[in-house]
Amino acid sequence: MARRQIVGSIVVALMMAGHAQAQTSPGVPAENAIKLSEIIAKVEKRPQFRYLSEISWEQDGYYDITYYTTDKAKVEIKIDPKTGEPR
Repeated sequence: MARRQIVGSIVVALMMAGHAQAQTSPGVPAENAIKLSEIIAKVEKRPQFRYLSEISWEQDGYYDITYYTTDKAKVEIKIDPKTGEPR
């Protein structure tokens, strides 16, 4: 009986630790973040924008966007999801 209580306590502690970790590392943008489609629209309005190459969400809490310009230059920017502006 005591063994079950100990095992149960350990399971609960591990679940709580996992929940706390999930709150500290943003796996997805915050609820008050700008929509990704709006961020893409802003990037597409940049001077000499030609095409979007890659978008990824980084665990540090920002979008990593790569695009190319009309003169074939590669541009890599980190975008804050709350403001839609470069970091």
